[in-house]
Amino acid sequence: MPNSAFETPELNLEATSASDDANAPQPTAKRPMYYQYKPQQTVRAQHGTTLRCKTWEAEAALRMLENNLDPAVSLVYDELIVYGGAGRAARNWKEYQTIVNTLQNLEADETMLVQSGKAVGVIRTWPHAPRVLIANSNLVPAWSTQEYFDELDRMGLMMYGQMTAGSWIYIATQGILQGTYETFAAVADKHFGGTLAGTITVTAGLGGMSGAQPLAVTMNDGVCLVIEPIDARVKQKVREGYVDEQARDLEHALELCQQYKQQRQGWSIGLTCNAATVLPELLQRGYKADIVTDQTSAHDLMDYIPEGDITEVLQLRKDNPEEFKRRALASIVKHCQAIIDMQAAGAVALDYGNNLRGQAEKGGLQVRDQHGQFLYPGFVPGYIRPLFCEGKGPFRWAALSGDPQDILRIDRALLETFPENQMLRRWIEKAQAKVPFIGLPARVCWLGYGEREKFGLVINDLVARGEVKAPIVIGRDHLDCGSVASPNRETEGMKDGSDAVADWPLLNALANCASGADWVSLHNGGGVGIGNSTHAGMVIVATGTPEKAERLRRVLTTDPGMGVFRHADAGYELAQQVAQERGAKIPGRN
Repeated sequence: MPNSAFETPELNLEATSASDDANAPQPTAKRPMYYQYKPQQTVRAQHGTTLRCKTWEAEAALRMLENNLDPAVSLVYDELIVYGGAGRAARNWKEYQTIVNTLQNLEADETMLVQSGKAVGVIRTWPHAPRVLIANSNLVPAWSTQEYFDELDRMGLMMYGQMTAGSWIYIATQGILQGTYETFAAVADKHFGGTLAGTITVTAGLGGMSGAQPLAVTMNDGVCLVIEPIDARVKQKVREGYVDEQARDLEHALELCQQYKQQRQGWSIGLTCNAATVLPELLQRGYKADIVTDQTSAHDLMDYIPEGDITEVLQLRKDNPEEFKRRALASIVKHCQAIIDMQAAGAVALDYGNNLRGQAEKGGLQVRDQHGQFLYPGFVPGYIRPLFCEGKGPFRWAALSGDPQDILRIDRALLETFPENQMLRRWIEKAQAKVPFIGLPARVCWLGYGEREKFGLVINDLVARGEVKAPIVIGRDHLDCGSVASPNRETEGMKDGSDAVADWPLLNALANCASGADWVSLHNGGGVGIGNSTHAGMVIVATGTPEKAERLRRVLTTDPGMGVFRHADAGYELAQQVAQERGAKIPGRN
C-alpha cells in the first residue's frame, strides 16, 4: 500500500513525497494538512490488552481510528484518506494528534465532540453515554453543494467523512463484501436459477470498497471482468486475493472470461483500462455480458478518472481541475450510456450506489423513464430492500486483541447461534477461505432485527469468559436498513415516495445515543457525494460486563429497529409483519 500521496498520485496530485524524517521536506497540499504533526512512527492499531486510555470504550475508539489509517487499510496514508475518493479519518495531522490525546485523557463520564475530523469539546455526561459523538461534512441544505463544501475543505474548516472513514469503523474491502455477496446472490436467484455459474459480470472500479465486487461474484460461482484505470490498484487487489488474475489486454481478458464461463468456475479478471472505453468497445463487438454494473468513484468528479492516457489525465487533474471535471463528466455519460445499451442488449443491469447515474444525468444523459424511474435500478430497490424490511444489514465486529483466532472463535459461535441459516454458513465458510484479515482482524455479516441483539450478547459472553482475548468492537456500515436517506441509493424508489426524508437517520443517531452506544456519528454525502445523502453510524464495545450486556440489548434492538420502523411507515407489508411478529412497537399499529 502507498505510504504517501506522491506514490498514489491519482488521489492527491498537490502532495509530494513524505518522509518519517522530521527534517526532510514534507508534502504540501491545497488544504492545510500540518505535516509537522505527522507521527514519526507509522500509525497502526495497537493490539493486546494494555490500555492507553482510561476506559476500554475510549481505547476502542482510538484503536479503530488507528486501524482506519493503517497503510494496509487506508487508501492514502499521508492525506489521512481511508477510502472513497477523499474520505478521511481526521481533518489533518494536527487534529489527529488532538483527537488521540483527548481520547487518552477522557474520563469514564466524559464525551468527546468531533466536528468534521476535529475534536472541539469534551462534556461531562454519564458512564453509559457515548464516549464520542461525531458530525462530518454536514451543511445547511441550501448550502450543501460539492462546490461550497470544497471551499470549506480547502480552508481547513471541514473534511469529507464518507461513511465509515470518518466514523472509525472501516474494516477494508471486507466491510461491503457480504452486502455485495448478498446482492449478487439475489441477482442469481431472480435471474439465473440461484447461481451465477456460467455467467459473466462486467463491472468497473477497484478502490477500497469496489474491490468487493469481483470476489462477491466469484463467491456466487460467476465470472467477473473488472475494469480499473489505475494499474497499481489492479495489482494490489490481485495480491490481496480480491481479484484472481490480471489480464494483459482486452483480448486476453475476454478469452479468460469465456474459458471460465464454459467451465462454470468462479473466477475474476482485472483489466487495466477505462470503463468508458471498454464498454462501448464490447457493444461494438456484439459481446454479450450477462450482468453489468459499476462501482467506480463517481460521487465527486475529481475522483472519477476520465478516458485518456493515465499519466496525462492525472497531470491534467493537477494543472486544470475544471477541464479534468469536464472530461470526467463526459466519460461518465459515455460509461452510463453503455450500461443502458448493454441492458437493452439483454444484460441484467444494476447501479451499485456510486451516483454514476446521477452524474450522467447532470451531464445531459436521459437516465429516467417517463415516470421518473431510473432506466436501470439501484441494487437496493432491485434486490436488497426486502432484507431492509426485516431490519437486516451489514453488522460487523473487530478484535481489539489483534488476534485472528478471536474472529474465528466468534465465527464458530455465530454458526452455533444460527444453525438454520444456510446462507450465513455459506458466507462464513467462504469468507474464512477467501477473505484476508487486513489491519485489526474483523468480520461482517448481515443480521436482522432480534438477531443482532442475540448475537451481541453471545459476543459479550465470550469476552466475559475469556474465550476471546480482549473486548470486541461491534458496529456496522452506514449503509444499513434504518440509518440513511439517500434517494439515489438506499432510499431510491421508496413505496410512499419518501426517498429524500432525512428525519430517519437523524432519529437513528438520537435513538442510539439514548440507548447507550459508545460512539455515534452523523454524516452528509457518503457514497453518493455532498448533498445527496444523510446517514448515521453506531458503535458499541462488548467488554464482557453485565452493564454492557444491558446496553447491548438496547442498542442492538434499537438500531435495526429503526429500519423496521422506517419501512413499515413507508407501507412495506413485510416490515409491518416483522414489527408485529417480533414485538417492535409502532404507535397506531400495536
